Amino acid sequence: MQRYLSAPVKADLAKKLVFLVGPRQVGKTTLAKTLMADYPRSQYFNWDVASDSRIILGQTWSPRAKLVVLDEIHKMRDWKTYLKGAWDGRGEGQAILVTGSARMDTFRQSGESLAGRYFTLRMHPVSVREWCVASGTTPEEALDRLLERGGFPEPFLARDAREADRWRRQYLEDLIREDVVEFSRIHEIRAMRLFVEMLRERVGSPVSLASIARDLQVSPTTLAKYLDILEALYVVFTVRPYHRNIARAILKEPKVYFFDTGLVIGDEGARFENACAGMLLKHAHYLQDVEGRAATLHYIRDKEGSEVDLVLCRNNVPVVFAECRHADTAVSRFMVSLAARFPKARALQLVRELRQEEKRGDIAIVRAADWLAELAA
Repeated sequence: MQRYLSAPVKADLAKKLVFLVGPRQVGKTTLAKTLMADYPRSQYFNWDVASDSRIILGQTWSPRAKLVVLDEIHKMRDWKTYLKGAWDGRGEGQAILVTGSARMDTFRQSGESLAGRYFTLRMHPVSVREWCVASGTTPEEALDRLLERGGFPEPFLARDAREADRWRRQYLEDLIREDVVEFSRIHEIRAMRLFVEMLRERVGSPVSLASIARDLQVSPTTLAKYLDILEALYVVFTVRPYHRNIARAILKEPKVYFFDTGLVIGDEGARFENACAGMLLKHAHYLQDVEGRAATLHYIRDKEGSEVDLVLCRNNVPVVFAECRHADTAVSRFMVSLAARFPKARALQLVRELRQEEKRGDIAIVRAADWLAELAA
């Protein structure tokens, strides 16, 4: 299937060095190799392959290659300095695409600045919109498949759910055993594995790192580091509470979601909320990376514990309030009060199983699948 970032990546390659980042096995390499067909004498090199790393170090690829793809180059020492030299000394008309499964602003941060030389595009799993565009299926069918399989291409396109489950079990084990070692120490792998398992059961609720730290018998500071690693490797993403004072929001407990909805351990409601959060984050990242808009994702909670699941903001101003429900259409008083406080924002109840859409005052009760199919990506 053609991925949603194909055209944006190609457009950016004509202007600057391009970083294509995202979770392991989300489809970055497949997309890169698909694009290579459009560039004469294009070449692909993976830092993890010994023969390729020698070519990368010596920059001995063909100067006539119109596209050079460098995979996992962030694992190389002083990779920023290296890329600056490779970009500035490239052949005439040569494009360079860098792919990686770790956030390059986190992995080995030291080195020379690449400011002004690159664009970054974050690749996400398949969404309702992407699958509808690619396959022509209905939004309901697309959402059903996503909730069953998750959005990573291999399990999503697998022949049956059994194959998807086998892929996921191996994926999580390899990710923790191999990629986490790049950031952490081997003896911490067991604690990291337990931490991931605990997060899988807490999707949809604010996460107290202090509480989990007591259960795991580690310090909250260590656990915060583990969470940073999981975010840097695109295993999870955090959603912070909305507050006009950003510093105050950072100090509040985050909600933690998984890029792979299939990793969620919980009821249908938790899996559905995780899927909605993932697709809204994909929408926000597309607006940031492709259109240059200041879009962010939050949740909102008051002192009494009333909450709205997801808040999409532009320039730190709410534009969408979204409450995720499997079948319940009852509207909370807190949602009503937020709609009154922010009359320019859309207040939505996204319902998975809904017979009839309706409007209750300022609150629109809508079919989740149809609304998700209208997002930007």
